[in-house]
Amino acid sequence: MPFAVALTVVLALLAIFQLVLSLGAPLGHFAWGGQHRVLPTKLRIGSAVSILIYALIALIAWDRVGAIDVFGDTFAQIAMWVIFAYFALGILMNAISRSKPERYTMVPVTIVLTVLSFFIAMGYGELAMAI
Repeated sequence: MPFAVALTVVLALLAIFQLVLSLGAPLGHFAWGGQHRVLPTKLRIGSAVSILIYALIALIAWDRVGAIDVFGDTFAQIAMWVIFAYFALGILMNAISRSKPERYTMVPVTIVLTVLSFFIAMGYGELAMAI
């Protein structure tokens, strides 16, 4: 379960970041390609939607490790592999950003998310089931 806890903490921090972006904080050079200091309306909406996506990812991770039972086991297993692939692709996408602040902050964050999601997808940290 420590991997799900760590993943949730990182996602919560990202959710806070996305929230301040969606509220107009001048931190746009750290996200969405880094081309806007203050995000335009469409990207602010994208930041708000990201928060919901992060919550869903955390929910799937907690289900995969057996801490909650919201989805079926097969769905949680497959979904965690999809999440792993999403984060792995995110490493590349952040690495090719024209924004140095985005590259230098988001690549390491995305690497951490990728590693954690890999461990969760593999089933590490799963709660032992009583017989």
